[in-house]
Amino acid sequence: MNTIDEHILKDQSEIKSAKAEGNDPKVRHLTEELHSLEEYKEHHPEDKHDPNALELFCEANPDEPECLVYDD
Repeated sequence: MNTIDEHILKDQSEIKSAKAEGNDPKVRHLTEELHSLEEYKEHHPEDKHDPNALELFCEANPDEPECLVYDD
């Protein structure tokens, strides 16, 4: 994906397909990912890039060790 909007549209489409197939685990996974993407977009409206999994994780969990940034 090039932008977060493209990723959101792709996930929405894949959720519909997974529901039609009856693939509940895939629906749950994509629904969680879609929620994270929408939340990221809401908090960063000026940022159009497609965030990676670590960026989404750190958006939801900023105090986790993986997400802490130290200035030298």
